[in-house]
This record gives sequence, C-alpha cells and structure tokens, in this order.
Amino acid sequence: MPARPRRALALAAAVATTTALGATALAAASSASAAEVPLSGYELTWGIKQSYRTYVTTYAAGSFTPAGGASQAADNGAFTFPGGSGTYDSTAHTLDLGFQGSLTVASEAHGFEIVLSDVRFDSGDAEITADVTRDGTTTQDVPLADVTVTRAMTGMETRLTKEAADVLGSKSYEGAAGDPLTVVQRTESGTPGDTPSGTPTDVPGDTSSGSPGGTPGGSASPSASEPESPAPSASATGSASPSASPSPSATPTGSPDPSSSAPATQAPARGEIVDGTLGWGVKQSFRAYVVGPVADGTITATEGARQASGNGAFTFTRATGTYDTEAGTLSASFDGAVTFKGHEEDGKYGLDLTFSGLKVTLDGDSGRLTADVTSLGEKSEDVVLAELKAKSPALKADGDVITVAGIDATLSEAGAKAFGGFYTAGSALDPVNLSVALTPDAQLPGDGDGSGGSTGAGDGTGAAGGSSDGGYGTGGATTGGAGDTTGGISGGLASTGSDVPVAALGTAAAVTAAAGAGVFLAMRRRRLAE
Repeated sequence: MPARPRRALALAAAVATTTALGATALAAASSASAAEVPLSGYELTWGIKQSYRTYVTTYAAGSFTPAGGASQAADNGAFTFPGGSGTYDSTAHTLDLGFQGSLTVASEAHGFEIVLSDVRFDSGDAEITADVTRDGTTTQDVPLADVTVTRAMTGMETRLTKEAADVLGSKSYEGAAGDPLTVVQRTESGTPGDTPSGTPTDVPGDTSSGSPGGTPGGSASPSASEPESPAPSASATGSASPSASPSPSATPTGSPDPSSSAPATQAPARGEIVDGTLGWGVKQSFRAYVVGPVADGTITATEGARQASGNGAFTFTRATGTYDTEAGTLSASFDGAVTFKGHEEDGKYGLDLTFSGLKVTLDGDSGRLTADVTSLGEKSEDVVLAELKAKSPALKADGDVITVAGIDATLSEAGAKAFGGFYTAGSALDPVNLSVALTPDAQLPGDGDGSGGSTGAGDGTGAAGGSSDGGYGTGGATTGGAGDTTGGISGGLASTGSDVPVAALGTAAAVTAAAGAGVFLAMRRRRLAE
C-alpha cells in the first residue's frame, strides 16, 4: 500500500489546535500517566459518496443493508454508525473511535457483495477506516477516506482513497470528494451522572502557559490566535459565556456548544451567496500598455471596483449568486466596472473600453468569466471573455467562505473580438481569484486591502507579483509609464504577437504598428506630430 502523508498533515493540524474537555477529563489529563481518556456514546454519519449510492440503487439494481444498529437516512441517504467508543489523547489532542454496526452493499445484477464493519475514525491520522469483507475474505482497517478534521467535527470534508476506489469498483473514485463526515456524541440520559467519565465536553483551560491542553480552572475558550481543532463536544456544557470555566455538573445537550469558536450559523452545502470579491487584473501587459507612452491613457475603476496601487490588479465586490459544494458548482456576479482609455486626440479616444457586470461560473475545475463590454460607446452584454481552469474541482467552505485562488484564464474567441483582435484567442490572461461568503457573518479574506482574496496581487503595495503576462505585477505607474525608457511595456508591444522592442521602433513607429493591428477598433488614426 503506497504511503500517504495523512498522519503528518493531520498530526500537525491536531497539535496546532485544541479539543473540548470537561472538568473530569481535565483532571485526568493533568496526570502524565493518564494521557488517554476513555470516550463512549458517539455516532458517525457518512454517506460514502452520493453518486455511488445512486449507482448501486439504480444502474446496478442493488441495495444497502445496515445491520447491528447501523441505519440509513430516508431517500437513499447517508449511513449512521452508533455506539462509538475509544480514547482521547490529552497530549496530542486527538481521538480514536470505533463504531458499531455494519453495512452490506450488494448487487446481483453486477455480481458484487461488500460488507463494511468496524468503522473507525482517527482524528490523528485524519481518516476513516473499516473492515471490508468480499468473497468471504475480510481485510481489516482499510483506509476509505482522508478527512479534513475540524473543531466542530460536523460536515467535515472527505476524499476517497485508492483503497476505497478498489472497494467501490472504479478507479475514478480515487481522490474524488466523498460525502461530508459528522462525528457527534449522543448520550442516552440528560443527567451529568450518565456522562461517560472523561468525556470531552468543553474547550480546555488557559493556554497561556504554553501547554497544548491548558490547565484546569483556566478559561474554557482557546486564545484568539489559536487555530481550530477537533472538538468532540456534541455533549456540550451549554456554558453561557465562552470564558466560563467547564462545569462538571453541566447537562449534556447532544449538540455543539454554542459558545465554541465555530460560526454562529453554519452554511448549508448549497444556497445563496451573500457577499464576495473577485480579484482579476485582466492582463498585466495590457495595463502597462494603456498607461505607457504609446497609448498614454488612463485606467479607472468605478461602481464598487477598485484598483491596487502601482497599476495593480482590480477587485470587484458585492457578489451575489449560488453555490453547491457537493456538486462543485458556483455562479457569482460582481459589482464594479473598469475603463481603459488611450490614444486621445482633441478629447476623443481611439481606445475606450469598459468591462462591467463581471460573472464567474465554475463547474468542477472548469468555468467561464463573462462581462458586459462597452467599446467606443457600443455595449455588448454577457460576453464570454475567458475560459477558466481551476486547480481543483472541489469547492471548500472554510469559515463559511469559499475561496478559489489562482484560476487560469484563457482568452476566448469572443474575448479576442472584445479586444479588437489586439490579442489572439488562447492568450493567457491574468489569473482569477475569488472569495464568496455563504452566511451574513462570514469574514471575507483581504477585506479592505484591495486584494479581494488575490494571491500576490492587489495588495496595495504596487510590488511586482508575477510575469509580464500572467502575473499581477506593476508594469507601469498609473501616471504614465514606469521604470525604463520603454514606458513599462517590458521591451515589447503589449502581447500583440510582436516582441520587437518599442525603443528600437521609435514611438511614432510603435503607434503606427499598433494602429495597423486594429487596436481596439480604433475608428480613426492618430495624427502624429513626429
């Protein structure tokens, strides 16, 4: 079995965070000889993968049969395994739980029968394992999915393993996003006396001492700088204040502690986008060309858009739209417009181009960027400017914010026409970066700094952030050229297909060449004094 870096990554995440502990658990953890605290009364809910369930019950004409206390939600839903018990490591702040019940997946038509039993969740290894029985042979502790462990342990992202792909019968499942995983504690009685001894029920005490587990009697809330961690706290204490000390007499509620650091409202898997920003520079060399000595123009961001200093990238704001993290789809529209003007003569411009009404759609790792395009006073709506390619098909919500950075953007045929043939279809544009909020209280990254969630761009510093064509570098000051005698065009025309240096051509010749290439549907030629 090929080695995977799950343990190292998961352990780093676990050590960097804390798990909620009740007063009894804290007292036990204070002893070096009592690093492992017994846990019981947990249940695990996981659907493996929705498309796999659909395949089994439709195309394969098969069935899912839970047994031993396991159950399946209505309408071919997710599976729940009860009776989870195990240990909590108060030193590493990880838990290891095994669950009761089994699940038989069978299809007579397609000739398979698979039994999953002894399902386990280990937050240290960040994985789900199970014993798998096929053809009368049982393989123990088969890793089925890697888990992105969170403090609340609800709706955790999963990714199917190579072993899971083998179990499910298709190589296409390897690395695919699985259904979300939830692990919660279910106590049978509402009295403290029925709570298993040592069960984690609240966040640890004061962390200022440097001890990952804190000290008994300290604050029940981690410091503001402390990252998230697994929090098996479904039997929450119900403390009225995050700073309250854990109370051994608190009544388990069977739901996450409202005083934990998790967001007050957790976004559903699909819904409406509340807000968001789009970071995009169009094309760095184009920005440099517009403000350089050839076009001698200006760039203006309006209607909610803004531009980073140093002729940087643009941020478009106030996103609206929809998302579906399970399907990996997103559609977001943004406020703001950006106008490029150049080749001015007697108050009229040969270049007058505005992009507004920007919209990004993603379906898996592919998508499109569209905009309303106004060129020399003529407006065309919903023009597909670029084809998009994301680094991953998965949409991950972190703190109720979906961020997708470094999306490759390639100029489309319609986009090439929007640029008047100045760039050819297939040319690389600046990468696209977006962040969208799924709930009203979600905190967008880079709010107010001009970044719009961008990577290496829009930071307000004006520092170069990439190559002349694909990055978010400066390329020239907004007042007309920067750096060298070429006016910030990096020694060539703005990616027109010609790499002949402007300095070698001379300013007049450069303008003539640009006009001859049909720069932005210029309706007339500029009269030259030289």
